[in-house]
Amino acid sequence: MINDIISDMLTRIRNANLAKHQIVQVPSTKITRNIVKVLEEEGFIYQSEEIQENPRRYLLISLKYKGKNRKPIITELKRISKPGLRIYANHKELPKVLGGIGIAIISTSQGIMTDKTARQYGLGGEILCYIW
Repeated sequence: MINDIISDMLTRIRNANLAKHQIVQVPSTKITRNIVKVLEEEGFIYQSEEIQENPRRYLLISLKYKGKNRKPIITELKRISKPGLRIYANHKELPKVLGGIGIAIISTSQGIMTDKTARQYGLGGEILCYIW
C-alpha cells in the first residue's frame, strides 16, 4: 500500500529519467492522471496512455529527451506539500519556480493546474510539486 501516490509517481519518473528509460509505468489514479495531463500540456513528456491490467490501472508515460546524449527535459522534480505537512498559498503567494523556467503544480478548487494558470484565474490552493 502506497501512502503518498504523488511522491511515488515523482520518484518513478525521476528514476526512469536517471536511467534514461523511454517509458515509465505509474499507478493510475485521478490525481496522477491530472498531473500527467499538466506535464503533457507543458511539454515535459511526450504522451501518456492508460492501460488496464485486471484489477489495476496503470499510466504509461513517454519521457522526453533532447540531443544525441539524451539529456532529460525534466531535470528536477520536488515534492512540496506532503501528507504530514500540507502547504497552501493564495493566488498572490503562488511561487515562481526558477523565475518562471519551471512550473509549480497546484491543486485548486477548479482542478490541478500550473502556477501560471492558477494566477490567471485568481486561484490559490495546495502546492503539490515543483518541476523544472
